[in-house]
Amino acid sequence: MARRTRRNVPIASNPLLQVRLPAYRSQLVMLFVAVAFVALAARTVWLQVFSQGYLQQQGELRYGRTIELPASRGKIFDRNGVVLASSLPARAVWAIPEQVEATPQQFAELAKLLGTSERELRGRLAQAADRSFVYLKRQVDADVAERVAALRIAGIHQQREYKRHYPQGETIAHVVGFTNVEDIGQEGVELAKNPDLAGKPGSRRVIRDRYGRVVENVEAVREPHNGHDLALSIDSTIQFLAFDALRDAVHEHKAKAGAAVVLDVRTGEILALANWPTYNPNERGQLTGAQLRNRAITDTFEPGSTMKPFTAALALELGQVRPDTVIQTAPGRLKIGSATIGDAHPHGPLTIEQIVQKSSNVGTAKMALAMPAERMWEMFSSVGLGQAPRIGFPGAVAGRLRPYRSWKPIEQATMSYGYGLSVSLLQLARAYTVFATDGELLPVSMFKHDDAVGGERIVTPATARAVRHMLELAAGPGGTAPQAQISGYRVAGKTGTAHKRDGRQYVNKYIASFVGFAPVSDPRVIVAVMIDEPTDGKYYGGTVAAPVFARIAGDTLRTLRVPPDSTVVKLEVPTSVAGHEAGAEL
Repeated sequence: MARRTRRNVPIASNPLLQVRLPAYRSQLVMLFVAVAFVALAARTVWLQVFSQGYLQQQGELRYGRTIELPASRGKIFDRNGVVLASSLPARAVWAIPEQVEATPQQFAELAKLLGTSERELRGRLAQAADRSFVYLKRQVDADVAERVAALRIAGIHQQREYKRHYPQGETIAHVVGFTNVEDIGQEGVELAKNPDLAGKPGSRRVIRDRYGRVVENVEAVREPHNGHDLALSIDSTIQFLAFDALRDAVHEHKAKAGAAVVLDVRTGEILALANWPTYNPNERGQLTGAQLRNRAITDTFEPGSTMKPFTAALALELGQVRPDTVIQTAPGRLKIGSATIGDAHPHGPLTIEQIVQKSSNVGTAKMALAMPAERMWEMFSSVGLGQAPRIGFPGAVAGRLRPYRSWKPIEQATMSYGYGLSVSLLQLARAYTVFATDGELLPVSMFKHDDAVGGERIVTPATARAVRHMLELAAGPGGTAPQAQISGYRVAGKTGTAHKRDGRQYVNKYIASFVGFAPVSDPRVIVAVMIDEPTDGKYYGGTVAAPVFARIAGDTLRTLRVPPDSTVVKLEVPTSVAGHEAGAEL
């Protein structure tokens, strides 16, 4: 067999390598590479130079956040430094809906901690207009917020805020008021002084990662400034004593409502302002208008016989009568035009002192009709009736005092003993500063100032002292309010029992009231009490409101350590006797 021989063939002689490519192809590839490079360079310049602001804005939208730094709301104190309102640290629980990832067990526990149902919570996340932020609950207590954080649910976050707390609760709710979830005042002092208490929140810019965690602080945009603290004129001890006495009286007499005011005669400060019904400002889930009403300053009523001392004072000022001047009140009726007014019990001839002591409508009306209507209107107006008290507090009303030119004789007569005009309890308490001082009307204040204040002269000191003596007689044996007496202290004051109106007609519903001050030798406090619609068989001011006055005024004087000015022990008067005497005031 012939043997094959192997020839050495050079690689370069391979036919495939002998194929020559056209030169334009390599040039075309290089052109494409160059164009791509130029395009990338142009894109880079466009992004880095011309689109820099837009890209930064988009980055901010995705990762940047402006976090509000809440300011702590100022505290509210009573006159002795007792805290009435303060701000406690709390948390707001919020979510990024599109990032929320939770197991059924985690979601159920979250809903339970936030006090809602799983269905409501899922609906809130699903229906959020802003897919990057939605509040789940505000003002969550710190311990609850920690339990929420322990669930470690993706997309659920928290931020710091404050929650308002009211240590005195319902006792002083109508004075202090409350704030809403945004920490803005809604009622009471919280509303009236909101700009001072609120402060100014701050803010800072941060960068968050995709899980919502802060990874970098960019800048502090604005530092927070905490609100200013505020001291009220209220004495929390006296406030509690007044509230306690008022609540017991409303329950005892099965009344619709009640209010009480305590004033410091030296400074015009409001030491207590109590209302019933009330509410707990820490738990405001189901509030009604009746609970929220600060009746002492927002509700008006016809004051009844509590106005008789002012009619007597004007008659003394005009020189028409003296305290011992006698007026015939028999037969206990007085016809004026087509109308007739009367006393519950006929008395016959009475001195001016006895007219106030016995609360005679006929005697008071005769004094009023002997004086010009204009002067009577000026007297009522000068003690603040028909004008809203300037106490820096929301809702204070002016009441009703019609111009004297429209008065008919019967209207002048009825207004002299408290019908046909309306007042608030605070207005009435302030008006009595004329008799507790030597004839000056004092300005009243809800805020602490401690300094003695000068008032506006209304009547002469002699007239003020004369009426003060009449009021002491009215609150003593033989007067309409012996149950207003306080052991160890001389008391002066006047009862009021007024029919309520339903539309244009008077109905058999009553407001029982009493306004007085003590000690008579050197008056220190004025206490005004109003009980609305007592229904337990008693409705006279002498039997319903006067005992409340005695309890509040006695406790107040002892709290203030006012020295006694009498050695007489409080006179116990049978209810039947007090009620019979009080009947004259209707």
